Amino acid sequence: MSKKGIRFLLYFVGLLILALGLTLNTKANLGVSPIISVPYSISQITGYNFGDLTFVIYSIFVMVQIAIHVKLKKNKKIMSDLLQLPLSLVFTRLLNIFSAYIPASQNLGVRLIVLAFAIICTGVGAAMSLSMQLVPNPGDGIVQALAERFNKSVGLTKNLFDCLNLCITLCISLFIAHRIVGVGIGTVVAVLGVGRVIALYHHIFGFKIKDLI
Repeated sequence: MSKKGIRFLLYFVGLLILALGLTLNTKANLGVSPIISVPYSISQITGYNFGDLTFVIYSIFVMVQIAIHVKLKKNKKIMSDLLQLPLSLVFTRLLNIFSAYIPASQNLGVRLIVLAFAIICTGVGAAMSLSMQLVPNPGDGIVQALAERFNKSVGLTKNLFDCLNLCITLCISLFIAHRIVGVGIGTVVAVLGVGRVIALYHHIFGFKIKDLI
């Protein structure tokens, strides 16, 4: 298989693992990662489909990216932005499939194990897909676009964007459900753990990735 073929294969495998990780994060029921906390909280409160709501949020992310790139006159990036829409559709269908077939447990020990697997899968999946430098996941794409717009580092922008999502989630939860939904110890673990898993992945496989790019 050619290097390009391997890149596409690793990219889609990465998305598959990422979707599994995010689904496991919801199944642990200990708090989800900030990037999916908004659609997850709305889903839990209203009963609407989590995957469909995630697609709506991702579509909004894409529209924001397009607006930023138009303003910055980076028209070459708009096509990559638009490609995130079909990617998001496929990705959120994977979320629905995994959600339908993976059961939830009420046992705290099992939930903690599920959370650990969720963090590992999310980190590995994100690292695999991002390192192939193809179409970014909308959650990553909007962070990169905002970093360009305000001339800030991606790391700082990611932290601020996570805080924004958590604030929106808390507002939705408290004003509509009158309780906190989707935010908990799992959220903290996701914020701290996913980045470490990504760093470890690049430390182990970084030299092989450079050969493919």
